Amino acid sequence: MTVYERAGQDAATGHAPDGSTPGADAQPGVPPGGVPPAGSQPDGALPDAGARALRPHAEVAFADELKALAAADDRPRPARWRLSPWAVATYLLGGTLPDGTVITPKYVGPRRLVEVAVTTLATDRALLLLGVPGTAKTWVSEHLAAAVSGDSTLLVQGTAGTPEEAIRYGWNYAQLLTHGPSRAALVPGPLMRAMAQGLTARVEELTRIPADVQDALITILSEKTLPVPELGQEVQAVRGFNLIATANDRDRGVNELSSALRRRFNTVVLPLPATPEDEVDIVSRRVEQMGRALDLPAAPEGLTEIRRVVTVFRELRDGVTTDGRVRVKSPSGTLSTAEAISVVTHGLALAGHFGDGTLRPGDVAAGIMGAVVRDPAADRAVWQEYLETVVRERDGWKDFYRACREVSP
Repeated sequence: MTVYERAGQDAATGHAPDGSTPGADAQPGVPPGGVPPAGSQPDGALPDAGARALRPHAEVAFADELKALAAADDRPRPARWRLSPWAVATYLLGGTLPDGTVITPKYVGPRRLVEVAVTTLATDRALLLLGVPGTAKTWVSEHLAAAVSGDSTLLVQGTAGTPEEAIRYGWNYAQLLTHGPSRAALVPGPLMRAMAQGLTARVEELTRIPADVQDALITILSEKTLPVPELGQEVQAVRGFNLIATANDRDRGVNELSSALRRRFNTVVLPLPATPEDEVDIVSRRVEQMGRALDLPAAPEGLTEIRRVVTVFRELRDGVTTDGRVRVKSPSGTLSTAEAISVVTHGLALAGHFGDGTLRPGDVAAGIMGAVVRDPAADRAVWQEYLETVVRERDGWKDFYRACREVSP
């Protein structure tokens, strides 16, 4: 039996490669993959996470929306897709279903980019989401995988130390030393499992991975096979398999993609939010979601400070004030939307735990300075100049100016 046949049999029967049934030893009353009640885990087990995960996977957090879309979706679906391409795009962009179910937007941006990305996954071409840091590449990748395959966890996280085994497969060295290369000793990686089961795999931060390791993807993407020379076998991808990769096009510590690898992808460039209103909307939505997950107090009047944070980030990022009258220097950091979300979330925590619950300039000032001043030697002067020439002179921003001056050395 080939590796491919065995992997497919495992997926079809629900048995693990060692013949066991996943979940057979689960505790009574706990669903597969669920979290046992507090205090019920034996000593030495993983730390108890309680009844709710800190950050649920997309297919869990938005399970109701995915279920409603699947019920209302009568369009053709590619092989092994949970939803049609139209429903996947609706899941990401938001909308209202005929039964009144509201699908919340997961991505605020050009609809055509989402349609191109979804269409790419319906072909045999892999998808590369490219953009500057903080443009929601990972967020979009996770939600695409959740909507298409119902599983966003087949993930390879790229780092400078990612080995080739993370992309291909590894070995159980106890089995390997005892019995030599065998199917029992083989440890499939996320891509191998996705190929065998016809699911969507993800590679995050592809350009962080060393170039020679990146090229291990070439055979997988071009031939749709993963050779296992130690066993004289191969894994062939079944219909439904595809890959989503993300990469930064402007960041430190990145490795350029080879031309051969880049040709295997359809590339979609995710831009920064086009307008201040779009960015404020994105920040507000994500802060609200994260605040609920972290049990942070809701800020009843936080929109004013969110607008200020977004305005500061956009002006420093673009090198010009919103009205176009004053040119300003840009710092070394990216000042992305993701960083704006982090600044506001931290401000909400300050307001909730050490204030009156209302988001004020003093709650976000330190976070803004920390995001702007990444390089103390160069960025501090940029920040001070911006405060004195722009913020100080802006009507209605005196309180914001004073708060920023208090935390600036």
